[in-house]
Amino acid sequence: MGIRERQKEKRREEILAAGLDLFIRKGYAATKINDIAERVGMSTGLLFHYFESKEKLYEALIVLGISVPMSVMAPTEREPLEFFRVTAEQIFHYIRTEPFVAKMFVLMSQAFYNEAAPPSIKELLMGFDIYTPTTLLIQKGQANGTIRQGNSHALAIAYWCAIQGIAEQMALNPDVPCPKATGSLIS
Repeated sequence: MGIRERQKEKRREEILAAGLDLFIRKGYAATKINDIAERVGMSTGLLFHYFESKEKLYEALIVLGISVPMSVMAPTEREPLEFFRVTAEQIFHYIRTEPFVAKMFVLMSQAFYNEAAPPSIKELLMGFDIYTPTTLLIQKGQANGTIRQGNSHALAIAYWCAIQGIAEQMALNPDVPCPKATGSLIS
């Protein structure tokens, strides 16, 4: 990748970060494209070279918010409890070191309840299901005795809601301590 392409990618990342911050603080409907352009120090016209609309910028963030968690839940041969421990450690590391990651958790939570979200966003969110692959992995751990018995779907929800809550807390209060990943699902 050449210098020009790297500069363009860096600028795109700055726009995404500014949009993310404004969307979680002001909401999708209240955030104006001018606000985002002003935040990154560019004209609205130049911003449109990167994203053709506020909706497309929001959509890019939502796609990122869906694709990363789903890639984490790709099939694995790792022992389930170890998978959950390592995944939590990695997420907590990124939450501590990359504020963007913690803010993405806030954005995704808000997006699910956002009545002002464009139909394309609502459609994307309808296809986002982190619980099914997590439930299947928990069932595998239950079968081999490393994860306690119980409703595997409820345990999947508990796992992701705990991470969600911690991420949101870290996004709002970056100075609070981030917990260490431990095996709370151990039998």
